[in-house]
Amino acid sequence: MTDGTGTVSAPRTPFLDRIAVPADLRGLSNADLARVAEELRAETISAVSVTGGHLGAGLGVVELTVAIHAVFNTPTDKLIWDVGHQCYPHKILTGRRDRIRTLRAGGGLSGFTKRAESPYDAFGAAHSSTSISAGLGYAVARDLGAPDVGEVVCVIGDGAMSAGMAYEALNNAGHMKERLFVILNDNEMSIAPPVGAMSSYLSRIYAGEPFQDLYAAAKGAVSLLPGPFREGAKRARDLVKAATVGGRLFEDLGFSYIGPVDGHDMEQLLSILRAVKARAHGPVLIHALTRKGKGYAPAERASDKYHGVGKFDVVTGAQAKAPSNAPAYTKVFARSLIREAEADERIVAVTAAMPDGTGLDLFAERFPKRCFDVGIAEQHGVTFCAGMAAAGMKPFCAIYSTFLQRGYDQVVHDVAIQRLPVRFAIDRAGLVGADGPTHAGAFDVAFLANLPDFVVMAAADEAELVHMVATAAAIDDRPSAFRFPRGEGVGVEMPERGRPLEIGKGRVVLEGAGVAILSFGARLAECLKAAEALGARGIRPTIADARFAKPLDRDLILRLAAGHQALITIEEGAIGGFGSHVAQLLAEAGVFDRGLKFRSMVFPDTFIDQDSPARMYAAAGMNAEQIEAKVLDVLDIAQIGGRRA
Repeated sequence: MTDGTGTVSAPRTPFLDRIAVPADLRGLSNADLARVAEELRAETISAVSVTGGHLGAGLGVVELTVAIHAVFNTPTDKLIWDVGHQCYPHKILTGRRDRIRTLRAGGGLSGFTKRAESPYDAFGAAHSSTSISAGLGYAVARDLGAPDVGEVVCVIGDGAMSAGMAYEALNNAGHMKERLFVILNDNEMSIAPPVGAMSSYLSRIYAGEPFQDLYAAAKGAVSLLPGPFREGAKRARDLVKAATVGGRLFEDLGFSYIGPVDGHDMEQLLSILRAVKARAHGPVLIHALTRKGKGYAPAERASDKYHGVGKFDVVTGAQAKAPSNAPAYTKVFARSLIREAEADERIVAVTAAMPDGTGLDLFAERFPKRCFDVGIAEQHGVTFCAGMAAAGMKPFCAIYSTFLQRGYDQVVHDVAIQRLPVRFAIDRAGLVGADGPTHAGAFDVAFLANLPDFVVMAAADEAELVHMVATAAAIDDRPSAFRFPRGEGVGVEMPERGRPLEIGKGRVVLEGAGVAILSFGARLAECLKAAEALGARGIRPTIADARFAKPLDRDLILRLAAGHQALITIEEGAIGGFGSHVAQLLAEAGVFDRGLKFRSMVFPDTFIDQDSPARMYAAAGMNAEQIEAKVLDVLDIAQIGGRRA
């Protein structure tokens, strides 16, 4: 709906306007709650059109969100969202509607659940498969006397169920027999009409029978259906359960299984939630079938269901995209890997549920039999690559920096100790903007460079990334990793094909005197900007690109140290990474004994909240102006009004 000027106006939401906090839902009729859900969906679409974000997942759980908050006494009852992509409707209902159009912006609402933001966010989640573990922790704490903890409700998607952690939690919860409600938000499976009939019938059964008889009732329910639905319903129910979780797995793990139910049918949801709240004794799993992007046609039609979108036009769904001046690092990686794979049939690629995000969707189009998506299972993905490497293949394991943290034990035990040549393509290095600290690639250099015989590289620009893909492909006697940031490159001339770099050798980009800046990774462009500004002050720093954090270019580092009065390292990562390794080398070589001034520019010892990448790097002290200031400081040159004193 437009206001006549072409601008989309805010939707009319008379029922939603009455809801300040979830307690306001609890006096409403089922029909009124359904109206609230309709208006909540419209408000979510309107808000995300302004902010961008993860729209599809939120639209899929609108009815679930309203029903849970209407039935359970949140925030005393704990609602735990898995991943958090779907939490926008939840935020609107829990006192944050007036700020929802600050979502993912600097100083605004987080795009995920965040404990510091609201008492209704029981557990922070931006990575998947944590909800059941956290929920069981709450339930046990409750039973041990923890105050202000009532019921515990965990909402987990079918995709998140592919992670081993979810099964570990299910196994533990079923064994402990704690009262705990898990809602499986299954948004991937199509549903035949008989399943709708079946689920409606089951919801009536659940609402009207003693809880301990539910499973028996459900088993017998098929025979009570009208004839035309009977066989179809049985097949459909068996198919849904078998395809999703392997038959009776939930019951065998100790859960009472309810479902499948229509996750968009408010009457069903309310009936079942009220029934289980009143009657359940142990752990219960409710299998709700939903649709990502529900109620917004452009999202429903899109292949990604608007998983992550920029600002968009509500009427058309068209996303606003800034013009690109340089190729995206992710696409450069994908195209470079394709070129290497064309020349070497042993090259294979693995991703953990992020084919689009890692660029491996392009690789899969070219080499469908040599590309593997293991689901949300980073631990398995790493060891899967280790097995292929042991068999003589050349696996590239493409995982975001923050997601690779989940597979660190496997990196150490299954890859590094065995010196297996797995190649880790680490996307989203550094600060990534709107997703904030949960997705910031800050720690991979520190946790990889301390592993013996591990080659660790970082691309200064998109051309260097091409060469590092070729370098990794050529390393066949030990593990390697190369990291690169999100977003566009810097616009350098691109090579037709990469050439393997000499291992452990950096390069001098700009010769100068007095102070040397040794960059590791994509801050090199900012270093060059800083050098230009310093040149106007009569200071000509030497600028070098380390290329490798492991092994270090010992000769280059010692030469820079010997030829300059000061040496500054800079990297897009936390303390303990590249700069720490350089300091160790210098200390062991006795360089500090001779008076070298050394500084290491790293991320501050804090988690930096979401903002634009430029502002986040400013907060981290890593933009050109701050590099310039660091040089002036180390040279003891005072600044007055931004000019040399």
